Amino acid sequence: MRPSSPLIEVARLSHSYGDKEILKGLDLGIARGEVFALIGPTGAGKTTLLRIMDLLEIPSSGEIYFDGQRVPRSGKQRLAIRRRMSFIHQKPQVFNASVYDNVACGLNWRGEARNKIVAKVDCILETVGLEGYKNRNARTLSGGEAQRVALARSLVLQPEVLLLDEPTANLDPVSATKIEELLSTAARQRNTTMIMATHDMSQGQQLADRIGVLLDGRLVQTGNAGDIFRSPQSTEVAHFVGVENIIGGIVIANDEGVATISVGDDHHGIGIQAVSGCPAGQQVYACIRPEDVTLTPMLYQSSARNSFQARVTRVTYLGPLSRVEMDCGFRLIGLVTRISAEELNLQAGHELYATFKATAVHLMERKSRQ
Repeated sequence: MRPSSPLIEVARLSHSYGDKEILKGLDLGIARGEVFALIGPTGAGKTTLLRIMDLLEIPSSGEIYFDGQRVPRSGKQRLAIRRRMSFIHQKPQVFNASVYDNVACGLNWRGEARNKIVAKVDCILETVGLEGYKNRNARTLSGGEAQRVALARSLVLQPEVLLLDEPTANLDPVSATKIEELLSTAARQRNTTMIMATHDMSQGQQLADRIGVLLDGRLVQTGNAGDIFRSPQSTEVAHFVGVENIIGGIVIANDEGVATISVGDDHHGIGIQAVSGCPAGQQVYACIRPEDVTLTPMLYQSSARNSFQARVTRVTYLGPLSRVEMDCGFRLIGLVTRISAEELNLQAGHELYATFKATAVHLMERKSRQ
């Protein structure tokens, strides 16, 4: 037994398929009742990690602990632990049977009494909004409805841990929102521990207590949404979470926690100010999220410490938003609403002012390997 251990934990975990190393020395603990989102690009190892944590695969090396106990590599104890968890796949399989039979199957396999099965299935179908679908063949359902059946089939077993692999990847926005609401309710009301792999970073921010970034088989950063999206610890994480402005420079002064960073071509006197303890002489990257950049036609009085005259080099429309590339003596990207872009008459060659606060600038030490 491990005292004060998390509900589920992996230690020094690595896994390979043949000569290809998929996971590399992972250490991760998930607390009881926690919602943990695992983000990373395709091929980073997210699904493999979920399968190992669900005890569907045995890692090449390392250990898994559940409720303080080391999980054996085989035997009845491993099966007993696995029955305390449930896994919802990216493309859930439904049986060629009624919705009721699909949801009841796990309870039947466990030998639950028939009257209890009926009561539990009716209750969970109402929870997921499928009470009127009880006798429908599950194969006739839409993708969103089938995903709700899969969720009901898992939740009816009252798992302590629910693992989800891209739970809304193939769904339309309305269906995805419904699934997210159901997951949020399950986490809040049932105290279900959830571990989800997702490409949808907004989903991770909305649902998760904590987020882990998996890149090339390594867990490179964990923390809350603010830690991950506002204070990335490497350029790789910054790029992945959408910090498009990663500007190299050197700290030339630090006045009571406000650093001035010389940036631009050959650092010719352009200074970005950031709230940071970085000392003078430190080589850094200044990271600014595009949505934190305000664009105005003229220079206005404001509390923001950073304001630069800019020339628009390119405007790209992204649905209701516009991505604006600018030359301020250094390359800067802003993200504004399409309405704002039209009001500002943004187009290549247009001149304006780009402004952002010192608190919106996150500094990372610049290392040679980056």
